[in-house]
Amino acid sequence: MAQVLEFKLPDLGEGLTEAEIVRWLVQVGDVVAIDQPVVEVETAKAMVEVPCPYGGVVTARYGEEGTELPVGSPLLTVAVGAAASGSAASGTPGFGAADLGPSAPGPSAPSGLDAPAAAASASGARASGGGDEGSGNVLVGYGTQAPPARRRRVRPPAPASAPVSVSPPAQAAGADDPGRPADGPVAVISPLVRRLARENGLDLRALAGSGPEGLITRADVEHAVRAGASVSAPAVARPERSPAAPVPAAPRASGTAVPRAGTRVPLKGVRGAVADKLSRSRREIPDATCWVDADATELMHARVAMNGAGRPKISLIALLARICTAALARFPELNSTVDMEAREVVRLDEVHLGFAAQTERGLVVPVVKGAHGRNAESLSAEFARLTEAARTGTLTPADLTGGTFTLNNYGVFGVDGSTPIINHPEAAMLGVGRIVPKPWVHEGELAVRQVVQLSLTFDHRVCDGGTAGGFLRHVADCVEQPAVLLRTL
Repeated sequence: MAQVLEFKLPDLGEGLTEAEIVRWLVQVGDVVAIDQPVVEVETAKAMVEVPCPYGGVVTARYGEEGTELPVGSPLLTVAVGAAASGSAASGTPGFGAADLGPSAPGPSAPSGLDAPAAAASASGARASGGGDEGSGNVLVGYGTQAPPARRRRVRPPAPASAPVSVSPPAQAAGADDPGRPADGPVAVISPLVRRLARENGLDLRALAGSGPEGLITRADVEHAVRAGASVSAPAVARPERSPAAPVPAAPRASGTAVPRAGTRVPLKGVRGAVADKLSRSRREIPDATCWVDADATELMHARVAMNGAGRPKISLIALLARICTAALARFPELNSTVDMEAREVVRLDEVHLGFAAQTERGLVVPVVKGAHGRNAESLSAEFARLTEAARTGTLTPADLTGGTFTLNNYGVFGVDGSTPIINHPEAAMLGVGRIVPKPWVHEGELAVRQVVQLSLTFDHRVCDGGTAGGFLRHVADCVEQPAVLLRTL
């Protein structure tokens, strides 16, 4: 007997709440193996291929290419078990979801299969459980070597076709409702939906979702917010007018935004993630910026000498990264994060150095893990690998998370200076402008030197200006006299 299993979009990690379908890798009716990639999705972090933990025949897909799905929503259904295998092997036409109900036998189920064997076959086909035939990929909610994760069943508060209802503001704020239970699960999967409701003071128990099995979607919450605003607005009596009489435009209240014509670009994917993170940084971090000009002539000469010895090429950003790690060892306050709940500054033992990279998909910040333990050659190789992965869109979520300090080389855009926004939850970011010939006083005489502007934006909660200035001055000294770096090794 075949069994139809539903594969939901798994939690891809790092707090991601949705993903956009880029390309389907299977069609309805295709036979898939356990752990076979079935769809390519784009998250706010990277492009990833999602493997299916079930083996069988694809009976349905949910969402077209370009559709954005929240984590936990149905992705596809797979028919597994003896009937599915028999139908796939015999090429039975008309194989579909209608033929494979959970309690209906498949069109070509072997007659000699007894009930215990059928149960064992179906159990082996369910890849989310333990066993030798289980999936090797660990997806959140689809464990491999343990019993399947307990899933919360949600009682639909209303039929899926029922319109979304909203309570008056008194109930939305949490007033008692004798007709509704005071506790129990709410039909919400996406954390984004919960946050949206919380920010608007909306009680999710007052809503009837329009999604599958009464699931409350983001559209339901937005509709309820708009409806609640219209309910709370005072009714204004309007005089009756003749149908032929022109109706003048209502006066607009002062301070109300005037809708403007133009193209609307959704803030989603990488762009949306960048917007959320930068906004949070500005809200939570009291940042300050200091900057200094430095003579980089000797650093450029040192790089030429290092690359002329027949060894692997050393990139300029690798040298700057090596200087950063040396400065962070001297000023560890800037390699930290702030825990406001505990009211503590957490100084981190390792330096995971992020660097800003502009790609066709937007700004991304790959992270060089363990930068404090790498030499210039190792840093150059890792920067090259991550930069190429950023250009081709193959960065993984692990490549884009875990940073403790960020190096931003905006000089590649032909600008001298900037005031970087700290990459939350880090405590500081070093910005590097372009290196250009400028008049400079060198050894008491005016000369043309290679000058760069360095800027440091730091979290004023972790240190004061003296520490930040000391860090930036040490970086500038190493840029001007690379031999200073040798004394810190």
